[in-house]
Amino acid sequence: MGTATAVAAAKDVVRLAPAKVNLYLHVVGWRADGYHFLDSLIVFAGVGDDLAVAPAPDLTLAVDGPFGPLVPAGPENLVLRAARALAQRMGVKAGARIRLTKRLPVAAGIGGGSADAAAALKALSALWRIEPDSGTMADLALALGADVPVCLAGRPAFVGGIGEDIAPPPPLPPAWMVLVNPGIAVATPQIFKARSGAFSTPGRFSSAPQDAAALFAQLARCRNDLTEPALTLAPVIADVLASLAAQPGCALSRMSGSGATCFGLFAEAGQAATAAAAIAAAHARWWVQPAPMLAGATEMGSPA
Repeated sequence: MGTATAVAAAKDVVRLAPAKVNLYLHVVGWRADGYHFLDSLIVFAGVGDDLAVAPAPDLTLAVDGPFGPLVPAGPENLVLRAARALAQRMGVKAGARIRLTKRLPVAAGIGGGSADAAAALKALSALWRIEPDSGTMADLALALGADVPVCLAGRPAFVGGIGEDIAPPPPLPPAWMVLVNPGIAVATPQIFKARSGAFSTPGRFSSAPQDAAALFAQLARCRNDLTEPALTLAPVIADVLASLAAQPGCALSRMSGSGATCFGLFAEAGQAATAAAAIAAAHARWWVQPAPMLAGATEMGSPA
């Protein structure tokens, strides 16, 4: 399970918690307890929250950044829950001063809270100089939330079950994306409750796309099954998708997760930057970010 008692590291530890993007999301079934079985291809974008931890006698959390005021800093915060769970599981007596700089919108379908929790597990393991085995970390991650395990892995993945079934996809080519959130939060449980109709089949593929165009063509065969119910609760999502689709070079526009963040895919960095600037100019209140798609492994968000 790793070292039982930690000795705090001399230096602060910083991790980037990158945005999680569902390139597609199929709902393939459901369990009697209400959880849905999913099939999704998840990647990470080169934009995210920053999480820094430093030695301290107690566990504390401070939140700042553009979206900091929207994040509760109390015991219910997922970062603090991750810290307490890790310390209890590993028998750590040391504390930590945790600072979360929140740059990603909240309740936005891009796994911000899950990425923050995963970054906390990694950063605190380094700060406390403990080495939990992979099984321990996997258990801690899944107990915190369905998206935390894939955020902990920090690399592109096919995800199944309720989030615990993680498998590597074939190598993905370089690509760029523009992330857009219209400034609204949507509740994931409400989106799933509003979903109706038949279940989908998995959208996985086994052959490596030769280039971005081939990847985009493969993804065009898939969809996000939560888009329709999300539109009933947040019609502005349709405007976001249309704005992305209208940009030169946008090969595909789609909602991520349960929304309301959407993304457009581009083959070139310049196309993404131009598109992001145009959308931001037309919609000053929207959150708009161009970012590379991180196709390889990450150290909790730092490109490998």
